[in-house]
Amino acid sequence: MFQGLNTGGLGVADIVFGTGPVVQVVLWTLVAFSVGSWGIILYKLGQISRARRESERFITIFWESKNLATIHTASVGLMHSPIAQVFRAGYQELLQLTRAKRQAVGAEAGFSTDLGGVDNVTRAMKRAENVELTKLEAGITFLATTGSTCPFIGLFGTVWGIMTAFLGLSAAHTSNIQAVAPGIAEALITTAVGLVAAIPAQMFYNYLTARVRVLATDMSNFTSEFLNIAERHFLS
Repeated sequence: MFQGLNTGGLGVADIVFGTGPVVQVVLWTLVAFSVGSWGIILYKLGQISRARRESERFITIFWESKNLATIHTASVGLMHSPIAQVFRAGYQELLQLTRAKRQAVGAEAGFSTDLGGVDNVTRAMKRAENVELTKLEAGITFLATTGSTCPFIGLFGTVWGIMTAFLGLSAAHTSNIQAVAPGIAEALITTAVGLVAAIPAQMFYNYLTARVRVLATDMSNFTSEFLNIAERHFLS
């Protein structure tokens, strides 16, 4: 079990490569969790950063422009903005109401004047909010899983390693602490790796969740503002 270790001093590499099969499985499982977590962290940081940056650009365009068609054209180039996608859903619903109104009364272009039009636009925008929020939240729960389970996986490896070390000590019929020290060191390394995997995952889970919550609030606020404008100018 301790092959590859020397009595002159133990290096981390010696400990890792000198572990038993169960501890090896634990270590590689923790490494897989860590690699997966960092992949998600880097991807989500880029995704949320782009979403925030493009949403700020869209909001500026929205309030500076007075023409919905112009805003819709501008939103096509801001596909990473969740707010732009919510606007597009609301705008498309308004266009459908316009066509329905034209077909119903054969009058000049204008939006529907019934209260059902407001409900239709609201549902379309809320549905788009949910779709965008799902995209933003995708993968983040894996970070929470990593943060909550990796310490326990590492602890399991530690318990198993210490148990194996003391069993070996008993079989050797000796009470010398030097005989069990390599096994204890080997066992404790899994706890350290578990914490290394769990701590950044938990920290970034909290950070990314907060950023997504801000974007969700921005989408909700924009929906309310858009519905107010639509009802005041087009649906009244």
